[in-house]
Amino acid sequence: MSQLNREQSRSRLAELIKQRALRFGEFTLVSGQTSNYYIDGKQISLSGEGLHLLATLILDQLPEDVEAVGGMSIGADPIAGAVAGLAAASGRPLDAFLVRKERKGRGTQQQVEGPLREGAAVAVIEDVITTGGSTLKAIEAVQRERAARVIKVIAMVDRLQGGRENLAAAGYELTALFDITELGVKPPESAGS
Repeated sequence: MSQLNREQSRSRLAELIKQRALRFGEFTLVSGQTSNYYIDGKQISLSGEGLHLLATLILDQLPEDVEAVGGMSIGADPIAGAVAGLAAASGRPLDAFLVRKERKGRGTQQQVEGPLREGAAVAVIEDVITTGGSTLKAIEAVQRERAARVIKVIAMVDRLQGGRENLAAAGYELTALFDITELGVKPPESAGS
């Protein structure tokens, strides 16, 4: 793939999301809400071109003091690895971490995996954010297990269903590469409630 500028990369990623990840029908979301559309983020984060574009755009959003990126498994896993790898290729030290949905009951019994040092400045990433519940659980886990300082929250798509507001109420600002309206979908009337 040739080098694209930021706007070209963003435009191409939006095109890929619409073509590959956006589905219409009846869906139940992780939040328990029902929706007439679904964004299957793995269709982007597990495709070579989509993952490269996504990692490039996220890396561009990271403050220089961020030492590690990660989030709730499995949505954040490929993205975190790609962002860390892309950072290394450009000479920037950056690690990745994964947050299990639950603490594992064997071995080290950790919920947070990876080379995340105690007290590190981190960015928590998501593929798609609805209410922000999974993101807040990931934040709580990295703070509890590693005393991490969460200085950035980044999502590929914000569904505009309260996630930004819930994160703000907890003291975190969401940066979304896209909100759902930019992908041509009208959010439900109950968004944000």
